Amino acid sequence: MTFDVALTTTQAWIFLPVVLPIALWAIYTDLKDMKILNITVLALLAGFVVLGPFALSLEEYAWRFAHFGIVLVIGFFASALLGIGAGDAKFAAAMAPFVAASDAGLVAMLVAFSALIGLILHRMARSVPAIVGATPEWVSWQQDKVFPYGVGLSSGLLIYFFIGIS
Repeated sequence: MTFDVALTTTQAWIFLPVVLPIALWAIYTDLKDMKILNITVLALLAGFVVLGPFALSLEEYAWRFAHFGIVLVIGFFASALLGIGAGDAKFAAAMAPFVAASDAGLVAMLVAFSALIGLILHRMARSVPAIVGATPEWVSWQQDKVFPYGVGLSSGLLIYFFIGIS
């Protein structure tokens, strides 16, 4: 299956080395503590600020900050009105500049799919005593109605970059 994305291979290779460890850290902290730390959000945004000029034209780079602002405002309303985690809202906003506007629908679909698969795998892992026993401090094991959505956000963004590379 091939995807037609605006993200170029060069852009994906420029961003991925910085985004990969940050996204993995967001997944870990969200699973462990049900929180995406502000430092994680700031690191992701800083990655775009520093690497963006090497990956994008100056005009495109400037416009991508609008993506951040739009998603941040939507995220704050979603957090206040729908109970979406504030860390998730901020992380989604920090992710937004990495995504070309024409790819936003695809990334939303990747995030939703990743969150669904993550939820299923999390619920399955939670039923295995050896896994829970190895990570007893993970808050996400005790949450019946809440899932650490940073898993879906981070995984969706990483899949987007892997699509760009392929």
